[in-house]
Amino acid sequence: MVIDSVCTYCGVGCDISAEVEENKILKMFAKEEGVVSQGRLCIKGKQGWDFVTHPKRLRNARVRKSFLSANAALFSDFDMDYLEPVDHDFYEISYESAYELAARKLKSLTDEFGSHTFAAIGGARTSCESSYLFQHFTRHVVGSPHVDNCARVCHSPSLKGMRLTIGEGAATNPFDDIYETEFLVVMGSNTTEGHPIVANRMLDVIKQKGVELAVMDVRRIQLSKSATHHLSIPYEANLMMLNMMAYVIISENLVNADFIAARTKGYEAYKQSILNDPYANPDYLLQIPGYESLREEIHSVARKYATRKSLFFWGLGITEHLDGSYAVMAITHLALLTGNIGKRGAGLMPLRGQNNVQGTCDVGMLPYYAPDYQPPKEVGMMTPDLINAMIEGKIKALFNISEDIAHIHPNQNKIHSALKNLDLLIVNELFDNEITKFADIIFGVKSAYEKTGVYVNAERRLHLSQPFIHVTMPDDWEVIAEISKRYGKDLGVKSSRDVWESVRVDAPERFGGASYEKLEANRLRGLQWPVQDEDTPVLHLHDFRTKDGLGAFRYKQYEPRGQIEELLKGPEYEGYYLTTGRVLVHYNNAAQTNACEKLGRSHSEDILLVSVDDEEFFEYKDFVVLKSQYGESAPLRVKVSSTVKKGTLFTTFHHAKSRINFLFGDEYDELIKTARFKSVKVEVIKPDYLD
Repeated sequence: MVIDSVCTYCGVGCDISAEVEENKILKMFAKEEGVVSQGRLCIKGKQGWDFVTHPKRLRNARVRKSFLSANAALFSDFDMDYLEPVDHDFYEISYESAYELAARKLKSLTDEFGSHTFAAIGGARTSCESSYLFQHFTRHVVGSPHVDNCARVCHSPSLKGMRLTIGEGAATNPFDDIYETEFLVVMGSNTTEGHPIVANRMLDVIKQKGVELAVMDVRRIQLSKSATHHLSIPYEANLMMLNMMAYVIISENLVNADFIAARTKGYEAYKQSILNDPYANPDYLLQIPGYESLREEIHSVARKYATRKSLFFWGLGITEHLDGSYAVMAITHLALLTGNIGKRGAGLMPLRGQNNVQGTCDVGMLPYYAPDYQPPKEVGMMTPDLINAMIEGKIKALFNISEDIAHIHPNQNKIHSALKNLDLLIVNELFDNEITKFADIIFGVKSAYEKTGVYVNAERRLHLSQPFIHVTMPDDWEVIAEISKRYGKDLGVKSSRDVWESVRVDAPERFGGASYEKLEANRLRGLQWPVQDEDTPVLHLHDFRTKDGLGAFRYKQYEPRGQIEELLKGPEYEGYYLTTGRVLVHYNNAAQTNACEKLGRSHSEDILLVSVDDEEFFEYKDFVVLKSQYGESAPLRVKVSSTVKKGTLFTTFHHAKSRINFLFGDEYDELIKTARFKSVKVEVIKPDYLD
């Protein structure tokens, strides 16, 4: 039997199919008629499914032994079905018992300390239905405004920057518009590793149509080999480079004057700001040792972008910075200047990290947005503020769904202290990982391959998943509904379809016409929101989704800092600048992919890439430890590479044992508090065992 569903690893969100017999997956593949996959899958899509039968999969509910002891009086009249020791710290218990324990403890805390002492953090590994019900439970049952999701560590600046300029924080075009474009720009995205099926389209048009590609990154990536222009830019220089592109376009009169006049506002003030900004003039690059050649390259890229039908793609290399929101605004400015938006083959394409990052935000799992990006009755705290509040004792209970904040968030020393200070931590997960080490109650839940639900990919495309196999664990929304019932409010939902009907009511602008029936009929194509009678492949065809329909120019000047400040003083400086990223075979914290034999075996540790120009320093250093002002990594294996420039380093963050995110601190985007993951100054030291 062949069953069609959707891959929920990266933001591409491929349609996938599985051969299934006797409730076992035998093979995963993509059908030729699949609109996103085009019949092609990456290695995670093909081989990243056997985690579902891994012996260490969480298939039950658990409670911490010390939690039971500490709350003995609260649970004294409750007769649990059974208590089965799992290990030194946990008992296995029935789901029914776990629901009751979670609800009782949460109710006792909110009764004593108030509803605002509860917070919910959700991941984008779960469906829209579960994310919607999670925020609804938190806001309308418990009465707390504190909801957030993993967009906080990835694409919140894309949402913020795009909404401030064009009124909508989502990709403007479908991936297939790559076949209709004349020029591609990729900035801060290692597309072949992070979004490989999108990269396939890019390589197709480069080879078959001669479309040119410009790559801007702090290191050379695989895609650079196929690029006409590769620009290795300084760390934290995104906003500067983007403003320089705008400077060239304006100063050389390459603007689309008719588009600017008809569809934008604020251009004249923006123009004067650009032309009078010394950091926007590409001549400024001549002062930066090792990066002087970028002056001519930025001119070439800007000219081609302005004079051709162009698509601009970006990833976390843009958003995970102090000025990530401003850099996204600078990208939208380029589209407004040139009219490269609101038509086929030209637009703005933020590449979401996980399949349902877009959908999780769409359904209101953000402290400052209710479903459909409506204003909530009360704005809650963002995750960095929630962590501070946990340490201060103001947040006493946390419900965490599929978001391993004890691994993938920054400043792990601080986060671990915060989690230890909670009175209640409830976690829904597939496997034991770093966050479950701190949990009081754990619910083993269904994976995407075992449930029905809607996922929204990076091009706004809704796919309806269906289970390949059937398991006894609950879905995330079922756990929420059962706890809510015992907390005092029966949400009245019996199926994911019931929950989705509520989503359609509460988010009618995007999902009003997206019934399960319509999604089932378009399972291999999906539907791009907004969906009413029809779906909407391209946004902003006639006006922008702002109050007045106009795109807005809002200039932000680049401020020199970090590596650029050091380079201005001279080509030599002490220490190194580190950035992080992904590899193709793994997915964020690697909980699922490590449990897939072939994937886990192919990348079992995080490797530190160092420049050939720094080879002398790293000679005889097979392993090193990185140290920042916030913490230290574990010993990392060193590999010399021509992909990174002198004074810079690169590593992945997939394996918790590497302790990479202990190196990053509390610096974040000043508008939206997404952490600065893409640049930190580190010292290289030798491992303790070599002392």
